[in-house]
Amino acid sequence: MTHRLFLSYCRVVLRHPLFWLLIVALLSATAAWQARHFKLDASADSLVLENDQALQYYRGIAKRYGGSDFLVVTYTPKDRPLFQRDTLEHLSRLQDSLKKVDRVASVYSMLDVPLLFSPQVEFTDLASGYRTLLEPDTDLALAKQEFTEENPLYQDLLVSRDGNTTALLLTLEDDQHYRDLLAQRTELREKRREGTLSAEEEERLDTVSREFSDYSSQLQAESTQRIEQVRGIMDQYRDQAGLFLGGVPMIASDMVSFIRADLEIFGIGVLVFLILALFLIFRRPRWVVVPLVCCGLTVLIVTGWLGFMDWKVTVISSNYISLLLIITMSIAIHLTVRYRELHEENPSATQAWLVRETAAHMMRPCVYMILTTMVGFSSLVISDIRPVIDFGWMMTIGLAVALVVCFLAFPALLLPLQPGTAPGGSDLTRKLTLGFATITEKSRLPLLLTALVIIALTVWGMSRLTVENRFIDYFQKDTEIHQGMLQIDRKLGGTTPLDIIIDAPPRPEPKAQNNQTASSEPASDDGFGAVDEDPFAAGDDGFGTDGANQAGDPFADDNTDSFSADPFGADDGGDPFKQAAAGERRLRDAYWYTPHRLGQLIEIEEYLKSLPETGKVLSIATTYQVAEKLNGGPLSYMQLMLLASFIPDDLRSQLVNPYMSEDGRQVRISVRVIDSDKNLNRDDLLKKIRGDLLEKFDLQPEQVHLTGAMVLYNNMLQSLFDSQIKTLGYVFVAIMVMLLILFRSLPVALISMVPSLVSAALVLGLMGWIGLPLDLMTITITAITIGIAVDDTIHYIHRFHEELPKDNDYVATMYRCHGSIGKAMYYTSLVIIAGFSILAISNFNPTVYFGLLTGLAMLVALLSNLTLLPALLISVKPKLRV
Repeated sequence: MTHRLFLSYCRVVLRHPLFWLLIVALLSATAAWQARHFKLDASADSLVLENDQALQYYRGIAKRYGGSDFLVVTYTPKDRPLFQRDTLEHLSRLQDSLKKVDRVASVYSMLDVPLLFSPQVEFTDLASGYRTLLEPDTDLALAKQEFTEENPLYQDLLVSRDGNTTALLLTLEDDQHYRDLLAQRTELREKRREGTLSAEEEERLDTVSREFSDYSSQLQAESTQRIEQVRGIMDQYRDQAGLFLGGVPMIASDMVSFIRADLEIFGIGVLVFLILALFLIFRRPRWVVVPLVCCGLTVLIVTGWLGFMDWKVTVISSNYISLLLIITMSIAIHLTVRYRELHEENPSATQAWLVRETAAHMMRPCVYMILTTMVGFSSLVISDIRPVIDFGWMMTIGLAVALVVCFLAFPALLLPLQPGTAPGGSDLTRKLTLGFATITEKSRLPLLLTALVIIALTVWGMSRLTVENRFIDYFQKDTEIHQGMLQIDRKLGGTTPLDIIIDAPPRPEPKAQNNQTASSEPASDDGFGAVDEDPFAAGDDGFGTDGANQAGDPFADDNTDSFSADPFGADDGGDPFKQAAAGERRLRDAYWYTPHRLGQLIEIEEYLKSLPETGKVLSIATTYQVAEKLNGGPLSYMQLMLLASFIPDDLRSQLVNPYMSEDGRQVRISVRVIDSDKNLNRDDLLKKIRGDLLEKFDLQPEQVHLTGAMVLYNNMLQSLFDSQIKTLGYVFVAIMVMLLILFRSLPVALISMVPSLVSAALVLGLMGWIGLPLDLMTITITAITIGIAVDDTIHYIHRFHEELPKDNDYVATMYRCHGSIGKAMYYTSLVIIAGFSILAISNFNPTVYFGLLTGLAMLVALLSNLTLLPALLISVKPKLRV
């Protein structure tokens, strides 16, 4: 069957080279047109798990308590104190300039907050206004003391402990259209996951997904312009202050810049290297041009396909161009080396014969070479991480394109040419590869023993692998992302947000009254841990009473049966006691808004602050602590109700609404985690916090929910181990089956797996030894390494089969293979190693590690294929039936 397929290839392709050149040219032109839709993506979705239920909960909490995008500008004055009038005026001018940036809804800073202890005020005075730093008669010495010592709301949040660094928060306008599209896409995707999506909804999902993708790209471009505008304004003020920019939009914008730079640098860098390498290896223009045309066509067609399919390239897949160039060049080099060998052995042969024989000898190993590499990349699609899945599909399709292009373009470009002079002369590469054959023959046993020792050491190293890594370490120290995160971590309370949501216990079922049996149907959960029932129904009001009309309730009102949705809204009128009564009625079901329970939240806050990995902690209890200090002691129930009435709307939106639900039955504690802490272990920290909340504070498991960016990122990290195991298992089984089909011998298939497994295991073991954790990029190394490393193995054993029948001498066959296919293996491996090493110049550290470690794995694979593989073949002497 294989022979018949090859004859068909000869009839269809080799006899009509110009026709296929025209077809490839038309396909390339179409791809170039579609490439205009090529897009980049650096959204937060690229760092979360596919179908992570925690993501849905997080979005619900963000919607309830507010989750607008924002930018942070840190401000450190040069050679003068922060709490000085001219410094504050400079800060004010910067704030006013930033307010003019497009789609910036507000700019909030230390200049806007009320001064409560400079001097100390009564909280009943808050309703009539408050003093700020911009007031000309403000005592700046007292203000500094408030920001650094007295006010728990401001410490380590608005001003650093040393009193010399502050921050401006730029809140961006919420885009409702984006949220609507996201909600529609999420709902339809959930239906598809559950298998309930109709044909009409399937079409709607495609439409919404395309609209969401296009609109996201538009917003991303606008965000990049906005970031540049903010940086331009910052540059105008850097003469008097050190400024750093932070925030998710800035990170996303810079990540897009990194991706674009990586695409350009990797592509150009690899291309320049390939030109030099081809010229140095073959020293003829045709052997530079033909392989490069194959590489260029492959990259162009795949890029056009990505544009047509609207597959966005992320930082994970930003090296797809360099990978395609490297792998396509590997095929082209194998074809070139085999052509030159045939020409050297048959100097008078025609061009048609040389091309035909080259294809005849190389098609089978090249097909299996690409199939095994495709297996390596396709294993990534079983990951739970969307950018890794997309990367796997991109490369799997790209490899298929590379194989087709090489076997169409390579012969079509050569056939119109004359063979020229046959190569000859001294061959240093052949001498080098034959030297490895000599080492293998004379040191067979030491080689095998060394391999066993290396495997034992790698197993020990792999047992030390971790997934815990710091997001800040993803970026070079000279990037603004790294510097800004470090500044916020050290000065302003931490960077990574963690939200702790605590629900009130479920209300007891109402007792049967008036001879009617109470419903036994339990209250439904709203998806966020809070009970979805009438917050104003009769029953336990959370304050120790049995209903609005029970004795002991000082604010009972028989005539009131409905309340404002805002638990902190103030009634009209100037009588504070009437306002307090109305406020109490609105807060009758506010489980957490009592002195006792606010005191419990203060204890939880103090516990969270005591953890070395945490920075700033904020909740409704923080506001209560400030009120206690203003009051000179704990507040009574009456005073707490007065506080609800006296807080102005602008302060309520800052100090209350982000931390307690409208019905007062759910509270949010905002924790900032110090990402630069070298001892940070996210998974251990999250488990400790949850366990301690349940054990130390008598909370039930269903009351406590941990969410936020830290939880989502940790979920992704914890999935890496599972992904590593699944991909390795998939790759091993799939490649083993393919090798069995190719070589039709279990011993040969097992021997063939050894070099790639040794190289992949060595890299994992090395990562364990040096303490380098798995991340989004390094998780792909082992599968890719096995898939690529087995390519040379296939070529070597295939040639071994061709050479062995000449004398049936395994050692002599080894020498002949080293002197022929060994050269191609050497050339292709050097190209691959150098190509991956170019990734080390990236600004994204995981890409750097990926390039260096994969290059190392390819070097180990080359050495294994030239030593360990032939040592096993001449020792075991398996029967070859290719």
